Amino acid sequence: MTNIDRLRLMTKVARLYHERGLRQSVIADQLSLSQAMVSRLLAAAQNEGIVRTTVMTPRGVYPELEDELERRYGLKDAVIADCAVNTRDQILREVGSAAATYLETTLGSDEVIGISSWSETLLRMVGSMQPLRRGRDGHHVVQILGGIGKPNAEAHATRLTEQLASLLRADPHFLQAPGVTVSPEATAAHLADPLLQQTAVYFDKLTVALVGIGALHPSRLLGESGNVFSDNELRELERLGAVGDISLRFFDRAGHPVMSPFNERVIGMSLDQLRRVPRSIGIAGTSEKHDAIRGALEGGLINVLITDRFTAERLIDDGDAARVVPLREVSA
Repeated sequence: MTNIDRLRLMTKVARLYHERGLRQSVIADQLSLSQAMVSRLLAAAQNEGIVRTTVMTPRGVYPELEDELERRYGLKDAVIADCAVNTRDQILREVGSAAATYLETTLGSDEVIGISSWSETLLRMVGSMQPLRRGRDGHHVVQILGGIGKPNAEAHATRLTEQLASLLRADPHFLQAPGVTVSPEATAAHLADPLLQQTAVYFDKLTVALVGIGALHPSRLLGESGNVFSDNELRELERLGAVGDISLRFFDRAGHPVMSPFNERVIGMSLDQLRRVPRSIGIAGTSEKHDAIRGALEGGLINVLITDRFTAERLIDDGDAARVVPLREVSA
């Protein structure tokens, strides 16, 4: 068979298969070829460029941005929610919905899932979720930050753990303590409680952690909870370089823990424990949280990010700016 004859046969087989939708066995019968030959010709047609696979990206989907975030920050996965406008309410709604879908589709069997308190984005996520299909139980849902606070806000923290456990048909484990105590001595007393220890033992067993990422200044939900810090403590955190927090554990621009006296009043999972979780999922967006999200990424505090497209674009622009060589270095 000459080369042109081979190319002609390849093209014929490829058109019958890809354009007319005939099965390989039908093509083999029609052209008096073996099915193995048809399979080889289809593979050769792709190698020769006769058949090219093109993935058409639907509007509102951002695979290139996701790939770039994963590459630049060493992430296992990135999910970018589409937002028509850059407003706080829409970002919270769309990021929460994207996180719900991600969790529903990626959970394995017998997961131990940690969830933080006082996060409006996590509230939106849980509110968007559908109940887990039967046949995949055995999960545990663990509260990883104290949830006791003012009565009107405390329901949010309890509902996060309780509702997520119900949706996943999981066993809930509550952290019955305030997120922030009045003193280090009060923290030590709570940590000595056997009931609290029964929950805290799960911190090192988590397979998935679901965390919001907070800016330096407390969010509305956190402010309403009563788990707040004084102006002096806030100024001290700022002086030490803090840019944000995960579960009230503050970190700097490089993602290093900021060890201020405030840290001794927090009851919850540590940043070192979070880093060891196989899948630590940060769910956050909006411009005010940009520095905090970037710090969490730089420090490897999370390995999955679910955010909005505006934040994603700015995080990538940051990476571009960081790679620009200053003029003085070039002239040197």
